[in-house]
Amino acid sequence: MPRCFFLIGLALCAASALPALPNDAKAQGNKMTEKEILKRSLVSTGSTARLRHVLARARRGEPVTVAVIGGSITQGAAASSEETRYGNLVARWWREKFPKAKITFVNAGIGATGSDSGSHRAEIHLLKHKPDFVVAEYAVNDANSRFAAETLEGLCRQILMMPNRPALMLLFTMYNNGGNAQEWHSKIGKHYKLPMVSFRDALWPEIEAGRLKWEDVEADLVHPNDRGHAYCAEFITAVIERVLRRLPADSGLPAIPSIPRPLISDTFQYTACLNADSLTPSENKGWKTIPPDMFFGRGWEADAPGSVLSFEVEGTAISVLFYRIKGAMGTAEAWVDDTPPVKMNAWFEADWGGYYPFQLIARDLAPGKHRLTIRLLDEKAPESQGHLFRVQAVMAAGRK
Repeated sequence: MPRCFFLIGLALCAASALPALPNDAKAQGNKMTEKEILKRSLVSTGSTARLRHVLARARRGEPVTVAVIGGSITQGAAASSEETRYGNLVARWWREKFPKAKITFVNAGIGATGSDSGSHRAEIHLLKHKPDFVVAEYAVNDANSRFAAETLEGLCRQILMMPNRPALMLLFTMYNNGGNAQEWHSKIGKHYKLPMVSFRDALWPEIEAGRLKWEDVEADLVHPNDRGHAYCAEFITAVIERVLRRLPADSGLPAIPSIPRPLISDTFQYTACLNADSLTPSENKGWKTIPPDMFFGRGWEADAPGSVLSFEVEGTAISVLFYRIKGAMGTAEAWVDDTPPVKMNAWFEADWGGYYPFQLIARDLAPGKHRLTIRLLDEKAPESQGHLFRVQAVMAAGRK
């Protein structure tokens, strides 16, 4: 399944509560109530112990950090403003419910990224802020696969292992065919007893039945418009509202359950995102460091075929994050120790901009250090006029 690209489009209306179905849908005899749509959005309440503790802290007027991590939907693609993004709407709910508490909001969404890179960049973009309540949204950026579930598990374990014991919720959005990674992602949510809500489960039946048009809630093939963002926020806050209504006194708060053993693996719990400031090449022929970008800092680039870049990297799974765009871009290959090389094409046919593909180079390696080598090739896409290749970061997992 392709990535959820960072397409910015026009949106429809903003809303702070569950948006009503359009008049034309009502005219068709729609009998679904807002209550029923909300009910369908709930995949699982899971364990609410962590959420109760966070709500209790906010009730006492203590500072609370609300955070979201995901792809372009979370970053805010197709929302008309920051205030109409689902994450900002969720943060606004917290501020309105707890005016005496300082509510800090962190948006760790990056367009066209999945939980594979998310599990590696969690520390630098999310965990350093010590979030108390987190929503993870990768259901359209991840493939519906075991590997995607494994990388999501690594991200979830990192969040749940934080000393401040944050609450974590999963949000499942959808493509315009109703598809997403919910099948595999929900296995992780169920294992860790996470609250889970589904934009797809709530609204896709309405679209299939003709009671709701795709463009009523989406701006393009995958990105919700303002109305769609409002739905996402309402599905999330409805769960929190239910827990808040039954929140006991501090003396009656439940114990927080222990974190279970991994369902698939904990490989992507122990990760690092390394750039030119944190990783020194062991060999460099033809590559130069580049100025920092807004997300990952300084990387490396080369444009002469045959240029070689090598690193000593610790981990049992080693990957490369590179930059892809429609331009004079080339192709590189990478390998770890004596594993087969993996090709990476930096040319992109679409015109909307560039993004950061995650490429797994090797996994199930022996613990310890390994040699990662990247070589720029003569070959390139026929449409490309050059060989430029940018390595934005080296990502390593299994660093116990």
